[in-house]
Amino acid sequence: MAAPFPNRTTLGIDEAGRGPSVGPMVMAAVALDSRAAAALTRAGLGDSKSYGAGEEAHAIRSDLAKLIRTRAKFVVSVEIEHTEIDERVCRGELNVLEREHAVRLIEQAQRNVALDRIIADGKRMFLQLAQRFDRFESHDKAEEKHASVAAASVIAKVIRDERFHAIAKRYERHVGPITGGGYSNAGTRRWLRAYAEQFGKLPDETRLSWPHTYVIDLLGDVQRKGPQQELFS
Repeated sequence: MAAPFPNRTTLGIDEAGRGPSVGPMVMAAVALDSRAAAALTRAGLGDSKSYGAGEEAHAIRSDLAKLIRTRAKFVVSVEIEHTEIDERVCRGELNVLEREHAVRLIEQAQRNVALDRIIADGKRMFLQLAQRFDRFESHDKAEEKHASVAAASVIAKVIRDERFHAIAKRYERHVGPITGGGYSNAGTRRWLRAYAEQFGKLPDETRLSWPHTYVIDLLGDVQRKGPQQELFS
């Protein structure tokens, strides 16, 4: 009889909300053993972006997040507010910020569960953490190949979407229905401009280290200046 397949535990790390111009970024770490990873994959777990946008996609991710939390050995997340992001972007340290939070997530996981493998999404960004943690790997598009990273991406995305929904709900009575999810797209720009036209400023949760060229005629250049090379790398 063949030896049973080893039931190893992998910690996956991913984020949601690095690029949006409004609201927080969320990072999550999820520890799955081999059996849970296989079961979640059969249940439809994949990269959070693969489900698309809108209410239906959010509902799918929310259901998966509940299932992940029941099957995972450990789940932890951190919400990084727009103010902290602004401060670090203006110092050219967005990647540094993510690495610092990744270290904290890993250390929390290690205190709670024995890990056979640690995988972070973002090869270059997290590469140096291999010098700090045993069995650490970083890969581009890791959420497409590793269930634990996909699980982290889903957890982070659900939290990020819920945070943005709460932000949007506060402003809907002033500017009407809000689309765009806070990402740098036409829908987000429309509601930010509508808010600026009405109140002479951008909403409090706006990342001012991001460029806001679409309101220069109303507000002037509101961008906080600093090194920008890491912004979307």
